[in-house]
Amino acid sequence: MTLTDRATLTLRSDDAEVVRRALSPELAERIPRTRVSVSGDEREVVIEIEADDLASLRAALNSYIRWGNVAEETAKEVGTR
Repeated sequence: MTLTDRATLTLRSDDAEVVRRALSPELAERIPRTRVSVSGDEREVVIEIEADDLASLRAALNSYIRWGNVAEETAKEVGTR
């Protein structure tokens, strides 16, 4: 039996839909030893990550936090609302 490490990251944003759309192409690019899903509602982005080990979990979390931040900052700059 293999145990997996898991994390759920919830981002609250007025641009949640834009952030989710910006993250969707990243879901097609596999981060080794991880499984990622992105969901949410009009004000939240929920990123769920499962990884085979802590190093993979940390790498995926760092990537999705950075990508989510870039997407939100870009949305604010271009005024998507």
